[in-house]
Amino acid sequence: MSLEGQLLDQKSLRAVTGKTADWNEIAKDCIAFANATGGRLLLGIEDGQSEPPADQRVPPDLPDTLRRKLAERTVNMTVLPDVTIAPNGGQYIELLIPRAMAVASTTDGRYFLRVADQSKPVTGDDVMRLASERSALPWETQTTLHVPRTEIDPAKRDKLLEALRASDRVKPSVKEKSDDELLDHYQLAQGPNLTNLGVLSLGRHHHRAQLTTAPVIQFIKYDEHGQKVNKLVWDDHTQSPMELIEAVWQEVPDFRERYELPDGLYRQNVPAFDEIVVRELLVNALVHRPYTQRGDIFLNLHPDRLEVVNPGPLPLGVSPQNVLHTTVRRNEHLARLFHDLKLMEREGSGFDKIFEVLLSQGRPAPELIETHDRVQVTVRRRILKPEVIDFIAKADQTYQLTQRERIALGLLAQHDALTARELVTSLELPSVEALQPWLKRLLDWQLVQSAGRTQATRYFVDPSLLRSLQFTGETTLKRIEPHRLAALVLEDLQRYPRSAISDIHQRVGGEIHPKQVKRALEELIERGEVRFEGNKRWRRYWALA
Repeated sequence: MSLEGQLLDQKSLRAVTGKTADWNEIAKDCIAFANATGGRLLLGIEDGQSEPPADQRVPPDLPDTLRRKLAERTVNMTVLPDVTIAPNGGQYIELLIPRAMAVASTTDGRYFLRVADQSKPVTGDDVMRLASERSALPWETQTTLHVPRTEIDPAKRDKLLEALRASDRVKPSVKEKSDDELLDHYQLAQGPNLTNLGVLSLGRHHHRAQLTTAPVIQFIKYDEHGQKVNKLVWDDHTQSPMELIEAVWQEVPDFRERYELPDGLYRQNVPAFDEIVVRELLVNALVHRPYTQRGDIFLNLHPDRLEVVNPGPLPLGVSPQNVLHTTVRRNEHLARLFHDLKLMEREGSGFDKIFEVLLSQGRPAPELIETHDRVQVTVRRRILKPEVIDFIAKADQTYQLTQRERIALGLLAQHDALTARELVTSLELPSVEALQPWLKRLLDWQLVQSAGRTQATRYFVDPSLLRSLQFTGETTLKRIEPHRLAALVLEDLQRYPRSAISDIHQRVGGEIHPKQVKRALEELIERGEVRFEGNKRWRRYWALA
């Protein structure tokens, strides 16, 4: 799920000009961004639009006015306005708000934090939590152990740097850096010493043990009576967080148990616990835990469920009620490292992927419980409706579903029916109106049906459709998602380098609109994965190795 609301907002120029200017509202939004991970305000582009009006011009004195008005109303906050010209010729201001080093507030002592697409007030004890989590020098970048760069584990360093240079998420300009420059770039070292993140990821085991909060993982298996029958512990600090994920998955045989389902289903063999789900849970536990706090990570395996228990509360701004849509990265640099190593999606908490996989397998959604000192996530082993597996797979094959559609369809396929209000609660949405992007196409394709009106509207999957899989639609690439098309184009160019766009179009699917292929190529070029030479009809494209 997108971070568009988490890191970016758009407002009309009217919000900062003339009698309609609301400087207090702008100040509130800027403070909220500064207290999160920073962000951008596009002033002069209306909500829902991608460009400003073509004839729009920014008053020359507006950037200075912005700096002055916001400085008068805020504490511990910086804004960087820049007048930008859109492709259509219209002007707007891109207002960059860096992450605050100390807690940002209004001059009259009010605090805000960006949560999803809203600026939420922070009050009471949460102000102290915000202050502690906003320390000027995050735990990751501290060098208090004074471990020299020369004490790095060479095998771990070579393996990590090789993986980063091989990753398609790392820009070519970053890959070209020297080993030492790469360590600096990812905040693994500063000056002559390794940072805490460097010790955690690349240090020798005795240095990692000195961190005192380096992760320890305990796997405990219980029988039906709640008695312990097996225990595995990773507590010798020989492994980095990245290595721990692989070790746990490989060394717990219970994770590879599988179910045989009746013949005739799309997938006859399904896992007791899906590998994607287990790995996402481990990633979440390791990336989002507070490393200033001691406490082991527990994997409690019961006959009917897996519980993952992590020390510390959720990051400020995240709750069990919004975890599907909200991400607040407690350990920003560790998260970036995991993202670039392709161990996690940086856009979200990972819960969207967990929801998607579980619901697509006919299983209940994950259950999240938070207390003052721990977070527990529970995933169930039982498949409630085996036919859902076949249904979702066939629907995805036919209609190229988005992640939101897979989640909504999986949820509805498990229940006889859900009201609009129940669905809003299950999907952690703010209103019934917010259901539209989740359901519109499913209703158009008659995969989902509705009865009633407004909040009492009931949504359901026809049981006969669930059994028969007789969809009215036909398999087509016309509805393919942009990221899937980009992946197809990249794969094609890896096989057929120096191809013309017409040849690429023909090979990946003639029914796709040529403009979609062109946009996919432009995206790949922007990401540094594809290059070209020549102009217009003579242009040829190839993939970078």
